[in-house]
Amino acid sequence: QVQLVESGGGLVQVGGSLTLSCAVNRRGSSINAVGWYRQVSRNQRELVAGLTSGGNTNYADSVKGRFTISRDNVKNTVYLRMNNLKPEDTAVYYCNADLISLGSWYRDYWGQGTQVTVSS
Repeated sequence: QVQLVESGGGLVQVGGSLTLSCAVNRRGSSINAVGWYRQVSRNQRELVAGLTSGGNTNYADSVKGRFTISRDNVKNTVYLRMNNLKPEDTAVYYCNADLISLGSWYRDYWGQGTQVTVSS
């Protein structure tokens, strides 16, 4: 079964940095368009950063200048570098992507989430 696997979350102090990773668990797969989201309420996730297959990026206003989304096409991994973290960045972060795996498309896949906690 194709899955997105996230890692890199943890506990960090205000002003610190973390890098989240999102990778596909199956060889022969690649990530197409991708977004990092965070859970802001029980039923709502907000888009933090997006990256198209063409390399265009977009960011939530609250993270512009602090977060950077990028990809390593050799490793089929997408990253979210988070700098100058604030307590309000505390959340579970999710990777969402369209995938190509063994010639088939998989749309709107979600990772399992990784917890980011920023302590003041």
